[in-house]
Amino acid sequence: MGDLNKFDPVQQAAADQFSKQSHRYGRGHILEDVSDLGAALEHLQLPARARVLDVATGGGHTGLFFASLGHVVTLADISTAMLQRATELAAARGLSVTTQQHPAERIPNPDATFDLVACRVAPHHFSSPARFVLEAARVLKPGGWLLVIDGSIPDGEPESEEWLHSVEKLRDPSHARLLSPAAWKELCEAAQLDVLHAGLTPRKQPDLEWYFETAATPAENRIKVRELIAGASPRVREVFRLGEEEGRIVWWWPMATLVARKPE
Repeated sequence: MGDLNKFDPVQQAAADQFSKQSHRYGRGHILEDVSDLGAALEHLQLPARARVLDVATGGGHTGLFFASLGHVVTLADISTAMLQRATELAAARGLSVTTQQHPAERIPNPDATFDLVACRVAPHHFSSPARFVLEAARVLKPGGWLLVIDGSIPDGEPESEEWLHSVEKLRDPSHARLLSPAAWKELCEAAQLDVLHAGLTPRKQPDLEWYFETAATPAENRIKVRELIAGASPRVREVFRLGEEEGRIVWWWPMATLVARKPE
């Protein structure tokens, strides 16, 4: 499995960024709204006490959602600070979870351990989403489920994809790449997982300043992001519903929800 404490440059950037900003990912964060997980349950058929691995748990919101349903949950993250925050939130909610530190691309658990591997609003920081999917497939039991929710772009929109990638990289240099639903399907098929659902749901971003503060975006990069917004093409504005409300710059981030299953 390799040394779990040895990170590649992309992983190290993510570990540094999220350790520094871990205090922003607990209560009050946009991901505390788990309505997307509630919607995803319609596509999952979990046993009563499923073993769940929440990869790149961040503030812990995804794993704690499944723990609140009575499942046996392991929270995993590359950042020890994030795991500490998630553990504190679990204790505050009276939920019991276990934790483990490792990159998404190197999961330390044995083959066929989990009924569900979940990963929410994190894969765009991974050095290798393909390797993550392969690892998820490996640790899933036969008949187990993979749930991925992440920022995305519509299929067949290269201009919008490049624009959003540029914005994200300036806002948060630990950003790697957003994947379209078609790209996620391809990775799952390569890992011999059956894709049962892959869709996009727009999620409104609070405002530009919140977006900057969450990632501690440097001042010079904030200027460049505003320039990209000002120069966005009509198609980009349409895809992301980019505009202003009461003097605030707002937009809708397409969120991909992917559900795949390991064959029995």
